[in-house]
Amino acid sequence: MMKEMLTGNAAAAWGVRLAEVDYVPAYPITPQTEIIETLAKWICDGVMEARFVTVDSEHSMITAAGAASATGVRVFTATSSQGLLYGFEMLYTVAGWRVPLVMINVSRGLSAPITLEPDHNDVLAARDSGFLQIHCETCQEVLDSILMAYRLAEDERVLLPVLVNMDGFYLSFTREPVEIPDIKKVKRFLPPYQPKHAFFKASQPMAQGVAVIGGPVYSYFKYQMHLASRKALEVYKEVSDEFKEIFGRAYNTIEGYMADDAEYILVMTNSFSTLGKAAVKNARSKGIKAGLLRLRLLRPFPEKDIFDAIIGKKVVAVLDQNISIGKGGILYSEISSAICNGKESPLLLSFVGGLGGKNISPEEFEFIFDSMIKAIGIGEIPASRLLYTEAEWKEMDSLKKMAGKL
Repeated sequence: MMKEMLTGNAAAAWGVRLAEVDYVPAYPITPQTEIIETLAKWICDGVMEARFVTVDSEHSMITAAGAASATGVRVFTATSSQGLLYGFEMLYTVAGWRVPLVMINVSRGLSAPITLEPDHNDVLAARDSGFLQIHCETCQEVLDSILMAYRLAEDERVLLPVLVNMDGFYLSFTREPVEIPDIKKVKRFLPPYQPKHAFFKASQPMAQGVAVIGGPVYSYFKYQMHLASRKALEVYKEVSDEFKEIFGRAYNTIEGYMADDAEYILVMTNSFSTLGKAAVKNARSKGIKAGLLRLRLLRPFPEKDIFDAIIGKKVVAVLDQNISIGKGGILYSEISSAICNGKESPLLLSFVGGLGGKNISPEEFEFIFDSMIKAIGIGEIPASRLLYTEAEWKEMDSLKKMAGKL
């Protein structure tokens, strides 16, 4: 084991290298390009024994990844934002093939207007595709999650692709100390992939529902995918326990921070959760019993774990770094469905912030906790609110006035 200062992208590349991936189809897009550049160099230098292929688009990339995985090799690819959407058709296709490839998405806001900074509309748009989803807060977690993703995907009780997500810029280009595990320990945790289901393994053919006509058969295969995804909750916990035993780091489906005795819970995901933890610590210094719940596994959705973590609390605020236009925060709706039948369900507030990488200031977090406390007094749930500071509004107003003069 050695420790190095790595960007999130470099940590992802190390995860792929340690997993001894066989095939990497790639197409560059900011901010994930550093991942495939690093892998390409290692393969060219002979450090990695893998086949690296550049293709003409993300659609072709995901197709190639799925086809290769179906032959029984270990496959990795990476994308971001518009690239993920460009290959969207094939997400559903390769998930239906039940191929256990791993893809990392480096989140970036979707156009228009265009931005290079992160929010989560890209990855959450894929939540119904059949891909499992793991969301990361730190560079260490990125590396570790890739190793865990292969164990999860390749388990015969699951056999579904996994999407590992990290925030662009805030994590992809941020250097943090990362422990690079010893390859012997990695091989103990993640042995070579030996599939029993490969399409082109003539001695062991297996029906995987590639060409289907008619609703009853289609429904059967779709429900099998759903059951496999739900089974992944159980398998994930097994994988997590073994990972902790070998490497000493624990990754549950959710992470609680000062949450056990908290009365006010803030729900977040990904790298901005670090800001949320600082805000929770600040609230505690003022006597507010605050806590944070970070969602790590978003598909399958760990309803019971979430329910157990927040039931009985006074108020829960979901801070979505995404927006479903015409509805509001995506995760707010999902959290609502997880606790709606609980007898001690807390008041549930919705906030949208961090769109396009917009920073969430300490003052905005204070506003969230103030709103949670006030919600108890008024006994009703206010509408979803967008976090936007007065200074940002003045800047926007100035830009509008300037545009009017052009």
